[in-house]
Amino acid sequence: MKKSELFEAVIQYFQNEMPVAETELEYKNPFELIVAVILSAQCTDKRVNLITPELIKRFSTPEKMAAAEPAEVLDYIKSCSYPNNKAKHLVGMAQKLIELFDGKVPEDVDDLQKLPGVGRKTANVIASVVYNKPAMAVDTHVFRVAARIGLTTNAKNPLQTEIQLVKHIPENLIAKAHHWLILHGRYVCIARNPKCEKCGLTAVCHYYQKKKIV
Repeated sequence: MKKSELFEAVIQYFQNEMPVAETELEYKNPFELIVAVILSAQCTDKRVNLITPELIKRFSTPEKMAAAEPAEVLDYIKSCSYPNNKAKHLVGMAQKLIELFDGKVPEDVDDLQKLPGVGRKTANVIASVVYNKPAMAVDTHVFRVAARIGLTTNAKNPLQTEIQLVKHIPENLIAKAHHWLILHGRYVCIARNPKCEKCGLTAVCHYYQKKKIV
């Protein structure tokens, strides 16, 4: 099967099985989402969704968060991973947001990466989820699932995965495809013992075909 045919089959499957694919992080505006995405690094969305209501209630705007001390923010996020670093990043992010962008979360991926705590993955999430930009955020789920299915070949890092994926996915579907792969990796193609018996992609999945031969 050609690479283009594989992508076509995978996209068709997800369009049928997962017509609605969205982030599981809860947010009401771009600022709340960027806070949630920073917190979500190496932490579950479920945990982040438990943390953000009280955090946002106290720091509802970039101005309020920028005026805070990291120690005060830390009190609200202690239950997530790496809370000390994330507290500093959140305060720094809010300060830079005001300094560089008048408190408005920018659309551009390069601009977003000027904010503390915002790497390429986080920037792509914001650009795609909030602004529907054709940006492919690659987390551990996307990296794993894309390689297993065979959508990527010998990709050594998230950037290589991103480049290979956007090359073959129609621009208007890139933002949604990010969620397809994340959700598939979170609930079906899990890291250990993937649930191949529940997957409708086994006919085209490289991982499953190799496993079947063995």
